[in-house]
Amino acid sequence: MEQDLTSYFFNHAIQNGFLVFTLGILFILTVYHFLLYFQHKDKLYLLYSGYTFFIIFSQLHQLSEGFLYQLFLPIKRITNFPMVATEIYYIIYVLFAFKFLDIKEHLPKWYKWSFKALSLIIAYCIIIFIIYLFKADYNILLEGYFYFTIPMTVFGLIMYIPFFKLKSPLKNYVIVGSLLLMMSSLVSLIYYLDLVNRGLSPEPAFSILYLGFILENILFSLGLGHKQKLILEERNHSQNMLIEKLQENEKLKEKIQEQLEHEVEYLNKQAEIEKLENIKMKYDKEFAELKVSALRSQMNPHFIFNSLNAIKRYIIDNEKENAVFYLNKFSKLIRKILASTMEKESSLAEEIETMELYVNIENIRFNNTIEYNTNIDEFLNTSTIKIPSLILQPFIENALWHGLSLKKENKQLTLNIQKINDLQLQIDIIDNGIGRQRSMKIKQNKLLKRNSVGIKLSKERLKHFSENYEGKWQLTFTDLIHENIPCGTKVTLLIPLKLK
Repeated sequence: MEQDLTSYFFNHAIQNGFLVFTLGILFILTVYHFLLYFQHKDKLYLLYSGYTFFIIFSQLHQLSEGFLYQLFLPIKRITNFPMVATEIYYIIYVLFAFKFLDIKEHLPKWYKWSFKALSLIIAYCIIIFIIYLFKADYNILLEGYFYFTIPMTVFGLIMYIPFFKLKSPLKNYVIVGSLLLMMSSLVSLIYYLDLVNRGLSPEPAFSILYLGFILENILFSLGLGHKQKLILEERNHSQNMLIEKLQENEKLKEKIQEQLEHEVEYLNKQAEIEKLENIKMKYDKEFAELKVSALRSQMNPHFIFNSLNAIKRYIIDNEKENAVFYLNKFSKLIRKILASTMEKESSLAEEIETMELYVNIENIRFNNTIEYNTNIDEFLNTSTIKIPSLILQPFIENALWHGLSLKKENKQLTLNIQKINDLQLQIDIIDNGIGRQRSMKIKQNKLLKRNSVGIKLSKERLKHFSENYEGKWQLTFTDLIHENIPCGTKVTLLIPLKLK
């Protein structure tokens, strides 16, 4: 009795409902992953739902009743071309496998070659279908499908060679799933031809193919879940790294404050009456430097959290390349800022590099619309010239948020550096924003007004820095006017070069 049931199951795949069962599973997978595409905005789900949909489409001509038959009844004429649907799901499968395993990122040269080969196969299919439309000969589609399977099979076998070299655990889902479907398809085809040659019904061969469809798509669905888990783990890891950096920054700030308190206590105990004035001057100077160091260690918390939110948006949108790119820049900038808190001075080369990182990070929130240029006198040795650490940051921040943020297009920020004589270095920060007057009016109209101390602290730091140099420091603001219309602001810093 059991042998009769098994024989009936395999020999009557269409009559006993196994075909409907298979297509039902694929239909659920299609709808489920299509909805996941709208939730995650990941094209991988769209490709997979397209793949399962066209597998269903390739088998609809076998149905004569049921839910799926009624659902696709209005387009029944299209379902009479199963070979076209088969060609489409083969092509979508290749695109799905490439994206699922990130072949473009891990094997860029192989991806480029494979995509060109796939494009030729797609072009061949389109040409065959156009010829059919003009001649209306069904045999053209059959012959075209036969010749399609040859290069597609060769392409599929060659395509799998580099998959084994990948270190990703996801490759096993694709390799095993595809191997199961290929074996079931091959066995089904051999069985089909044998039955036809013996003059028997080829229906038993279909059961093997349907079983292959089910097993492959179960593995692919599990693989998609595994991939989503890996993405979530990577995102959590990135967030934990950022939290650790912020915690280190907070510890450094507390350490500086503790050092300041110890220094004040020590100076009070060691003070003598005849040296009181000198000690007071030293205390004031060190207090100012430590105060600025603490300020630099915080580096505008709004900037840090807004930058993290911008990088988080890339992660959520699955723009992994952008997220990693800006995360590397952000971590490098934070390291430089933390390092600068330990030193009163830095080289001009380090300052230029830090400002470029800062502008790149800020530019995320401007959708990368700001064009930033640096022009340096070719005779300058930027590695040997010393300037106060992060002295340019407050002026560049003002240019970005008070000059360029309210401008709609053509946003430019330029940094010009030149040596005007043996004693002075000139740095110009030029923006083509809305100008200081208009910016001040907008600020006055705001309900919440915030007093910026960045410029005042920069003047204090320049004053302290210049005490050990022969040249004089200077800070000037110039409103740029074109035809009586404000067209930007230029900030000029003169920094002494020669030590006393």
